[in-house]
Amino acid sequence: MTTTILKKATSRRSTSHPAGPRRAGSRHALRRGLSAYGFLCGALICFAVFSWYPIVREALLGFQRTNFVGRSEWVGLDNFHRVAGDPAFGKAWLNTLEFTGLALLCGYVLPFVTAIVLNELRHARAYLRFVVYLPVMLPPAVAVLLFKWFYDPGPGLFNQLLHLAHLPGLNWLDSTSTALLSLVIVSTWMNMGSGTLIYLAALQSVRSELYEAAELDGAGLLRRIRHVTIPQTRLILLVMLLLQVIATMQVFVEPYLLTGGGPQDATVSVVYLMYLYAFRFNSYGGGSALGLMLMVVLMVFSAAYLRVTRDGGR
Repeated sequence: MTTTILKKATSRRSTSHPAGPRRAGSRHALRRGLSAYGFLCGALICFAVFSWYPIVREALLGFQRTNFVGRSEWVGLDNFHRVAGDPAFGKAWLNTLEFTGLALLCGYVLPFVTAIVLNELRHARAYLRFVVYLPVMLPPAVAVLLFKWFYDPGPGLFNQLLHLAHLPGLNWLDSTSTALLSLVIVSTWMNMGSGTLIYLAALQSVRSELYEAAELDGAGLLRRIRHVTIPQTRLILLVMLLLQVIATMQVFVEPYLLTGGGPQDATVSVVYLMYLYAFRFNSYGGGSALGLMLMVVLMVFSAAYLRVTRDGGR
């Protein structure tokens, strides 16, 4: 009888002990879950206030006419018709597409080539990374104004270098043939540091055995780049191409600070035309209509690009 009682007491103690840790574990999991949902709610609130609400507000303004006292009148597609009838509308889209194409030739290829060169170096690699990334640390306005002095037709650095080479100087920002290219040079210099570091990180993830096998097969540098580097970094190349197109299609700082859209509307971009409508012509509806057009174009391009390249990284 005594043995039976002892067994029952022992079994009760053995079954009662895990209940405490189990309850403590559940309370800890509940606290972690509440903390996670709290941080998630904070992020959602920030996105809603600073991202989603402006998008919705812009979509509404595109179909409204707003006066100075804040009263809005629904006008339907009038803003879109008025903007599309502007002589600068087609010119702005052509300039934006041309800028994007030139920026892809320079700002997409040059960082990749620079990353390959840095990856091949054995000395001073950290110092050169810093030098390449230094322009990204400068505020965009400072970098653009610095290049405005470089482009000065009198004491500007670029024309001085041309004179040293016994070549005639150029009206970099005042000629319709060189103004847009000048903006591309500024944009490439300001942004190539970020792309170079991203490509360099992708290159360092490529297994060294692949390069060693290619060298044993007698492959030179160009063949190693073609058959090893590019296939192994294809995914990041595709992603960077998409990001490059989206970023360059929204160019604004360079034409705003360097040329003011001139000469003869040669550097007016879509986003700069949005700025003119909203803050020069006091037409928030017209600026919002342009923004909606640009957003739709970028969404369609992104969807088509992702559909075409969805198997490109495999």
